[in-house]
Amino acid sequence: MTTAASDLAERLDRLLPQTQCTRCGYADCRAYADAIAVGTADINRCPPGGETTLLALAALAGRAPQPLDATCGQFGALAVAVIDGSACIRCKLCIDACPVDAIIGAQKRMHAILPSLCSGCELCVAPCPVDCISMVPAPREWTAADAGAARTRHRMRNARVARAERNANRKAAPSIESAEREKRQAAVAAALARARARRAASHG
Repeated sequence: MTTAASDLAERLDRLLPQTQCTRCGYADCRAYADAIAVGTADINRCPPGGETTLLALAALAGRAPQPLDATCGQFGALAVAVIDGSACIRCKLCIDACPVDAIIGAQKRMHAILPSLCSGCELCVAPCPVDCISMVPAPREWTAADAGAARTRHRMRNARVARAERNANRKAAPSIESAEREKRQAAVAAALARARARRAASHG
């Protein structure tokens, strides 16, 4: 991506609602902004943003306004996720799925969704194995301040996940090296055993 396209993507990203819902077909809001900036995505694929966002994207990208692509969903009032604590089995799958760190809890401990942080992305609903998460109307609207905070939390989450993956890979590396070393040692031991057997046979 050129510097100009990267700068445009950054500005486009700041126009998006940062719900990180993936309804646009991209991994997150920044990925969608990148695609718009390089011309591989239309500017009408953001249901949470509604008409205001679509018009702003079109203006910034220098394109003609387009109606929302219905295949991505429909614009609607903010809904937030809630967990039925009596049915929750504390599996942590919803926590892992939340792109904006709006769910608190841990493995084998009660989970709770913070309505003030929930972006309404619904990504926690499908992974729940006991269907204890539902979406309910939010008592507020999603604001530019909410979007900015969600954007920051999403980037921090991505960095945390990347660190965890790097640490896991580093821990796995010694195990692989150890297995290879043991394999080589076994091969050497077998070769020595064969050599001793040949010597014994020749002396016999």
